[in-house]
Amino acid sequence: MSYVMPSREEIKALLERTNTIAVVGLSDNPERTSHMVSKAMQAKGYRIVPVNPNADRILGETCYPSLSDIPFPVDMVNVFRRSEHCPPVAEEAAAIGAKSIWLQLGIYSDEVADTAARAGMDVVMDRCIKVEDSILLPKGKFSS
Repeated sequence: MSYVMPSREEIKALLERTNTIAVVGLSDNPERTSHMVSKAMQAKGYRIVPVNPNADRILGETCYPSLSDIPFPVDMVNVFRRSEHCPPVAEEAAAIGAKSIWLQLGIYSDEVADTAARAGMDVVMDRCIKVEDSILLPKGKFSS
């Protein structure tokens, strides 16, 4: 199967129906991209769920060691990991019933696309969620 990047309209619709985002690889270091992006998304109204086995709390939220440890549903799994580490994350995202998976700028995986397709998940790769959200929903998803 070959991956087809969703259109801007499809990405906008995905962001509009997303509330809870589990962030795999979210760093507690404010200088790291994962932290800056997640903090911005949190400020826009998304619930950020840190997935980091080496921290207790990030951005005021409880950290979970893995996706399967999160005790409530998540809409999206946003991944800040290198491409070769993404396929197992996609499998775990499918197992917990996530509706979508987002691989950050520079990250691409045919295996993730295949897993997402089998699980019925939407997938976005090689895009920054913060940039896309600021372009497509400049006033915020919760503004009228």
